[in-house]
Amino acid sequence: MENGIPEGYHVQNIHDTLYVVPKRYSGFQPIGYGAQGTVVSAEDSELKRRVAIKKLRTPFQNLTHAKRAYRELVLMRLLRHKNIISLLNVFTPQHTLENFQDVYLVMELMDANLSQLMNVNLDHERLSYLLYQMLCGVRHLHLGGIIHRDLKPTNIAVRQDCVLKILDFGLARINANNDTLTPYVVTRYYRAPEVILGMDYAEKVDVWALGCIFAEMVLARTLFPGQNHVHQWLTITETLGTPNESFVSRLEPNVRRYVMGMKYFRPQSFESLFPDRQFPPSNSNHESLNAAQARDLLQRMLVIDPIYRISVEEALQHPYVNLWFDESEVRGVS
Repeated sequence: MENGIPEGYHVQNIHDTLYVVPKRYSGFQPIGYGAQGTVVSAEDSELKRRVAIKKLRTPFQNLTHAKRAYRELVLMRLLRHKNIISLLNVFTPQHTLENFQDVYLVMELMDANLSQLMNVNLDHERLSYLLYQMLCGVRHLHLGGIIHRDLKPTNIAVRQDCVLKILDFGLARINANNDTLTPYVVTRYYRAPEVILGMDYAEKVDVWALGCIFAEMVLARTLFPGQNHVHQWLTITETLGTPNESFVSRLEPNVRRYVMGMKYFRPQSFESLFPDRQFPPSNSNHESLNAAQARDLLQRMLVIDPIYRISVEEALQHPYVNLWFDESEVRGVS
């Protein structure tokens, strides 16, 4: 070990973040920053390709950070699906338990994330195919009893050939029975009503998030840009209307009183929310790829009451994405 650097490793300073990595990795370029770490691209001399390297930020600073790091590592090692990012390597430059403090994840490199495509004019084929792949990836998670809980455009990556992969499993959680799930998950704009209101929740929180993402792809803007927890709920009810009594009756008493004390809103029509002009022209080669079918799927995904919200399985059978459906692809191992 020379100057504290393990043999076979070298140090790179990427925007004030020190990367201590094996010498097989070189040619570093910064590509992303997040709450849980920084990401660079690098050339891998062994795999003969460029890869993405994520350095987890202070993974052992506290119990919450440690759980997130452990969760992401375990799930990425277990998950194998063509629409979920692949873990290629994991390493630490510290070789003793006493010094163990850094974790690096090496993943396949993608070309962009969905947030970078929000202002790109996508035709119906690309819109529906991207949504189909999101649904396939999330279906694989749900079949394994896993809820992603943080689906958002920056956590969904795309290649130039339109292949899509889901990223970032630091907040994912196995949905075990009798297990109380924390309400503070999902970036606010994509947070489902049942999470906002502190209700029990399950896999359909991911469906709501995908509906918000799909809406953002159509509108080129955030559908529910809440400024805080309370305003987020207000933006949802202003758009989708005040929920009915059967939903409100399931809320905790204090939350119920607060919700019932808010202004009553009638739902806006999806035709006005998503007018034809927001969609690309219909493709005559595929009769189901049109604004009406896209709106119908959005309306089924963006339902306040999760009991009546479409499931991933049901969404995959919807005409707007079903033309891509292939059972082997849906199961598709990466």
